Amino acid sequence: MKLTDISNGSGFDSPLGVAVSMAERETMVMVEEAIRLRRVALAYQPVVLSRDPSRVAFHEGLIRVLEPNGRIIPAGEFMPVVEAHQLGREIDCAALELGLRELALHPDLRLSINMSARSIGYPRWLRVLNAGIDAGPTVGERLILEITESSAMTVPELVVAFMEDYQRKGVAFALDDFGAGNTAIRYFKDFFFDILKIDGQFARRIHRDPDNRALMAAMVSIGKHFEMFTVAEAVESPEEAACLQELGVDCMQGFLFGAPSVQPPWAPDLAARKLA
Repeated sequence: MKLTDISNGSGFDSPLGVAVSMAERETMVMVEEAIRLRRVALAYQPVVLSRDPSRVAFHEGLIRVLEPNGRIIPAGEFMPVVEAHQLGREIDCAALELGLRELALHPDLRLSINMSARSIGYPRWLRVLNAGIDAGPTVGERLILEITESSAMTVPELVVAFMEDYQRKGVAFALDDFGAGNTAIRYFKDFFFDILKIDGQFARRIHRDPDNRALMAAMVSIGKHFEMFTVAEAVESPEEAACLQELGVDCMQGFLFGAPSVQPPWAPDLAARKLA
């Protein structure tokens, strides 16, 4: 009997299916425990100005889960599993709480935090957001909420209304991973994103890849037309950076300028205290 024949609607699963389900359950338990015990942190990565890469425009705060042994687990290892569940909303809450706390503590800091469109309707996440904005007169102006392209397109009307409400409070919005999903271009005239973050696949070897260069140029043109600040993600070499500068990208982000770190450069002792 083939493995594909084992799962036939009679209640049996293939060995592969069982293994995947067990791994997903273990991931859910790990994340739930980390949230409950507050073993979460943000890893900060700089987003630099293309015209002067020595200057940081803002930092992105990326959620991390910390294992008891100190191992830091990046979001890519657990978010695909928890994203569609309530646990995904709790992860969004944890990331937002950590980010807003940093903004309140450091008045010169500008920070972006990732969110799912699903969190817009999650009452606790909205309470965290509103309390954080109210904590200081400039917190909202220094907060950027990043929504992935695929997430924004699940409920575009809800995202548009939410953005309009909070842009009035000074919050900026970034469309993350642009080009990686199924964007309905017609929504661009309604969305009014402040920042367009172009998926890293288009920056990869762009100095040697004429297709990527043409696609990046087109996306930068779209961003400029809709008055969006453009950010090229996953920039890893000086050659890529030079090409992106020539194409008129406003900002760049990637390992060339700094890897995500749980130790904030503006408060190097803070993260150490968290992990102690």
